[in-house]
Amino acid sequence: MALEGNMRINGQRLWDSLMEMAKIGPGVRGGNNRQTLTDEDAEGRALYQKWCQDAGMTMGLDEMGNMFATRAGTDPEALPVYVGSHLDTQPTGGKYDGVLGVLGGLELIRTLNDLDVKTKHPIVVVNWTNEEGTRFAPAMMASGVFAGQFTQEWAYDRTDADGIRMGDELERIGWKGDEKVGQRKMHAMFELHIEQGPILEAEGKDVGVVTHGQGLRWIECTVTGKESHTGSTPMPMRKNAGRGLAQITELVHQIAMDNAPNAVGAIGHIDVYPNSRNIIPGKVVFTIDMRSHELERLNAMVERLLEEAPKLCAALDLGFESEIVGQFDPPAFDENCVTAVRNAAQRLGYSHMDIISGAGHDACWINAVAPTSMIMTPCVDGLSHNEDEDISIEWATAGTDVLLHAVLETAEIVE
Repeated sequence: MALEGNMRINGQRLWDSLMEMAKIGPGVRGGNNRQTLTDEDAEGRALYQKWCQDAGMTMGLDEMGNMFATRAGTDPEALPVYVGSHLDTQPTGGKYDGVLGVLGGLELIRTLNDLDVKTKHPIVVVNWTNEEGTRFAPAMMASGVFAGQFTQEWAYDRTDADGIRMGDELERIGWKGDEKVGQRKMHAMFELHIEQGPILEAEGKDVGVVTHGQGLRWIECTVTGKESHTGSTPMPMRKNAGRGLAQITELVHQIAMDNAPNAVGAIGHIDVYPNSRNIIPGKVVFTIDMRSHELERLNAMVERLLEEAPKLCAALDLGFESEIVGQFDPPAFDENCVTAVRNAAQRLGYSHMDIISGAGHDACWINAVAPTSMIMTPCVDGLSHNEDEDISIEWATAGTDVLLHAVLETAEIVE
């Protein structure tokens, strides 16, 4: 059977599955709260497993709780083509972030079953554990363990806000498998995901062909001054750590603007001590997030920050300390996989453009151990990590159609 443009997925069936999954862990404003390793996550996993088994797939489960649903190929020696993403959500998350990639992969399999299409390579649909990192930091944890970025023991020892260990919760909900993490070999990996940004919608494109991901640096900074009374301390005698924060906030913005549109930067987390209405802050701890798809640019941004921030603080008689607490270099996705995505969009007649992923994704880690690429769909106003996150059935269908064709080009149809 030739790979032709009239081979399409069932968009309504995909949409119905998305809406059914969204019933598990509903949010307060129409989104989802299905955080990793909660009872709601366990319920979502069980539904996904049932759907995969109904589609004739076999389910594998590794020691990080990663779920691997396999449709057999005709060649037992051929390495599988992987698709998928994650089913966990933010506490105030949307219905599509990650979920589209998993259920889009399932819809791909259902379509192949409908058409009785066989492939040389097996196809595996994966649900990666704890992509969001909102309960157990960092994000993309289980795919990171799979790719050798973190040790399994270190991941198990991560704790949530209540001090509960990630490894203990994996045991509690019953989704810790016996398979060793990272032992699977991949022919290729494709991840379908909403853009989580405004570019595709603004450009009127159906699909984004992802060529690169953003590199990231998280820099935790501490500015130290001296606590004193807000009313009785003369202005010239104050050592206000908040002033250091204010000036570094502007510095981060200026560095990012000087490197736009190829970089971004912001301060995302701030703790002020002692955080009292009538005490001048003696210490501020905050985390800076800097990203770029160009490694030299990213490193230069961090270098400039760490050169100028201490000088700003010294001029205010404040101390400054910093530590890089999170980082990964920008991934360039596999040329053949990217070409397969682009070919698929062209074959199907969908409008498309090359795009860089602004957010981190499981594919960014897997890219280190297997040929990988991503497909992106627009989302309304670029909104994500928000219960108002929204896409259309047409966008979901287009992205999954492209996923289908990219996978079939790679997995090889057998006549």
